[in-house]
Amino acid sequence: MSSVPEQNNPYAPPQAQVQDVPPTEEGTVLASRWMRLWGAVIDVIFILLAMWVASLITPWNIWDPSKADMTRFALVDAILGYGLFLAVQAYPLYKDSQTWGKKLLGMRIVRADGSPASFGRLIGLRYGVPCLFNVIPAVAQVWGLLDALFIFRESRRCLHDNIADTIVIKT
Repeated sequence: MSSVPEQNNPYAPPQAQVQDVPPTEEGTVLASRWMRLWGAVIDVIFILLAMWVASLITPWNIWDPSKADMTRFALVDAILGYGLFLAVQAYPLYKDSQTWGKKLLGMRIVRADGSPASFGRLIGLRYGVPCLFNVIPAVAQVWGLLDALFIFRESRRCLHDNIADTIVIKT
């Protein structure tokens, strides 16, 4: 038995109180998981429509079966896809910190403390970093699953929310 008091024990576990729920402004209401899911579905529909139009008017066509082989360079598709995402979503993200899906369902992206999220934070951290993870095949599947599962925490924050220090609120 050690005679060292508990508070001086360098091997003792930390005593910090850590909570999963981020502090928010008074009156801020987090968007529900279902609202966020439907907002994401609407955003995917917008992007799929934009990809379809792009496949009609440019040589870039991700649905072309002749290009569906292992030699296809995923980074090029990621860059083009992210550019298309920005073409569709940059305006509402810049203007109101919303994607079209969030705008239609009455949600907005803010910092965890309730302050406005900058456009750079949104396109760089919230959407850009996950885009990079999706380029690496094995990482993409793990990232996608973990990112989605994190929403079931009390804070309703996905991994991309943690990276960008954001939350999604009702407007």
